Amino acid sequence: MSTLSVVNALVFDGVSDELVDGPVHVVDGRIAAVGGPEQPADHILDARGGTVLPGLIDAHCHAYGIDLDMLALESRPLSYVALAAARRLGAALARGFTTVRDPSGGDAGLARAIAEGLIPAPRYLWTGPALSQTGGHGDVRAADSDVCGCSAHTVEVVDGVDPLRRAVRERFRRGAHAIKIMTSGGVVSLTDPIRIPQYSDDEIRAVTEEAARRGSYVAAHAYSSEAIRHAIDNGVRSIEHGNLLDADTAAAMAAAGAFLVPTLATYDAMERRGADVGMAAISRQKNREVLEAGREAVQLARTAGVRVGFGTDLMGALEDEQLNGLRLQVELDGVLTALRSATSVNAELIGRSDLGRIQEGAVADLLIVAGNPVENPAVLWSDRTKRIVLQGGVQI
Repeated sequence: MSTLSVVNALVFDGVSDELVDGPVHVVDGRIAAVGGPEQPADHILDARGGTVLPGLIDAHCHAYGIDLDMLALESRPLSYVALAAARRLGAALARGFTTVRDPSGGDAGLARAIAEGLIPAPRYLWTGPALSQTGGHGDVRAADSDVCGCSAHTVEVVDGVDPLRRAVRERFRRGAHAIKIMTSGGVVSLTDPIRIPQYSDDEIRAVTEEAARRGSYVAAHAYSSEAIRHAIDNGVRSIEHGNLLDADTAAAMAAAGAFLVPTLATYDAMERRGADVGMAAISRQKNREVLEAGREAVQLARTAGVRVGFGTDLMGALEDEQLNGLRLQVELDGVLTALRSATSVNAELIGRSDLGRIQEGAVADLLIVAGNPVENPAVLWSDRTKRIVLQGGVQI
């Protein structure tokens, strides 16, 4: 049995409306007690007046998203993509993201390497390549291109009910956490209007039925209200992005028990840096269509009672904007609401009640920041403030 106490700290437990006094006592990688007198421990970690948070969860993090040019990404050898992904995941862990959900990529090999400790990485929940219809978001071909982006590192084009059933079953055979489908157009794809729903009712239901049979769920890329309704009416549980959400659709999401995972960081980053990192002009134009609407969508969702998580969706060189996503959501929601989104709400989304909380029995994934984030939110995202990350009670 190994024990650890984090002392001289305030604590945000992932749920409450205020910070409480520590210490946090850890036994064999799990939280044993919060508050009260200090207890004997093998190791004492002095937070020096900082704040202990649950390890952050990014519910929309693309390990294999190493390039904004989707055709170039799919054309590279998977060995190279996986090595680049390992570096991206290690950087995410160092920022305090102890768990990520990868809704468009990953595979059993990368997951095994992480599980065996071959690379430093967050807890890794992957879907395998997202599913896209021909000409949908994720079909990497330009309109005048006959080249096939066949490698399917991040997206696989699959049409028809039976082929989709097989694709879903294969992902679960290999250990996928959930399934991702594309149900509207997107920013980086070149030929699909953003608002038009994608896949037929029967195709989406085939995917959601297979996922439900495995005790899992489906996440859908969807921007417009039409696409969101199309997804949730056919059994989708997690709406990714949702920037063009309206009030009626937000109410329907709440009634269906669906989550919204906003990805404010990526639109902000693409607006500021898109031209510098080689984004196509049509993609920059699409980004402007959804940029400002994303903030309003979060407000509409919260008003309707939708559970709002946190994601980033950063591709290529934009990955270093991950903590900026926290800043944007804090500016919109306030510190503790934004932190709940990135901890306990995301833990509920992924079905892990033992993550995203600092409470007895929870996994001791912890982030210690300097100072009090309620008084000085910048400690959450500033590169100049020291942060300490623990995963399963072990300091990274």
